[in-house]
Amino acid sequence: MSAPSSEYDVAVVGTGIAGLAAALALARNSCRVVLIGPRQALPPGGNHYHPRVYAISPASRQLLDRLGAWAAMPAERRAPVDAMLVYGDRGSAVELQAWHAGQADLAEIVEATELERGLRNALQVFGVPWIEAEFQGLSRQVNDPRHQIQLSDRSQVRAALLVAADGARSAVRQAAGFELRQRFYDATGLVVHLNAELPHQGRAMQWFTADGILALLPMPDTTEGPQVSMVWSLRSAQAEHLLSLGQNEQAVHLTQRLHTVTNNILGTLQPRTSLRGFPLALQQTPVLAHNGVALVGDAAHVVHPLAGQGLNLGLGDVHALAQAVAEREPWRSAGDERVLRRYARARAEPLVAMRLATDGLYHLFDIPAPPLAWLRNTGMQVVNQMPWLKRQLIRHASGF
Repeated sequence: MSAPSSEYDVAVVGTGIAGLAAALALARNSCRVVLIGPRQALPPGGNHYHPRVYAISPASRQLLDRLGAWAAMPAERRAPVDAMLVYGDRGSAVELQAWHAGQADLAEIVEATELERGLRNALQVFGVPWIEAEFQGLSRQVNDPRHQIQLSDRSQVRAALLVAADGARSAVRQAAGFELRQRFYDATGLVVHLNAELPHQGRAMQWFTADGILALLPMPDTTEGPQVSMVWSLRSAQAEHLLSLGQNEQAVHLTQRLHTVTNNILGTLQPRTSLRGFPLALQQTPVLAHNGVALVGDAAHVVHPLAGQGLNLGLGDVHALAQAVAEREPWRSAGDERVLRRYARARAEPLVAMRLATDGLYHLFDIPAPPLAWLRNTGMQVVNQMPWLKRQLIRHASGF
């Protein structure tokens, strides 16, 4: 869809889930919004499942429902997480069940493509214009609070607020002069969908091992039987070796390693999709918004995937930004500095807490020293015996 105007309250750059949600949330708050970025083709569903899936928290689900996107996603493409089992590296374990906190479920596992499809349908219904061009640069005239945004099709858009939702390598973030702090882990994230011999029963499972952190997420059954999605934060050298193997050898090697780590809890696990890898990093911007530009999602922060909260953090950004803009005084523009400071304050504590939790847990289990190994596993055993603490953990993970 082409934009009928070049003047907007808000321009959202980035057409992934965070960008689509931000454009829709702001438009529903009576802002004139334009969405900028390419429109990638979405593959059909059927027996094919997209390799990237997300654990959507109850708070994120409520946001998507308010935006009209959740109901647009077929229920058979989603898998509720009723329980989570976390295993330490010395025999300890923590079991979290939804009923511990009086919830219907802990989260729902959804494919990236289904989330995008639902958000696109809602955007179309709401009539949000979409310019299918790349961001090229921005400028501001003296005494003009609006940004002038240059696009690859040689058109220009003017907006009081520019939202950077264009991912971890955000071109908007760089053009706007935000500082980026980045630290890479000695780990690679491996993702693949697996056929399971035994049903997962709605359980998400995670193992902390000397070689990395393995997570198996429940997925909808296929015509071949039970299915789980694997996310394995494996030491980079081992991950690179596994990725370098031929397809048959890789499948055999992966099945054998999974058998050893999981103690065959789901029976034999066999790859049903191609194995993919991506480097893992901790990434943050000290300033979340300034000079009429707000960062959301991966453009603002990237955390270790061990908690599965990356997208939920991004949707929390969307919720807080839309709320700050909606509650602004009538004389303030969407990009007013006070509005942006309110947004940044609302996100400060959740972002710091998640960054400390994920980075701290990664390093805690990355140290093999016996005293620390005893301490962390004893701590897990204590947590597993404290219902009130389990409730707090579940309620915290259920938010943004």
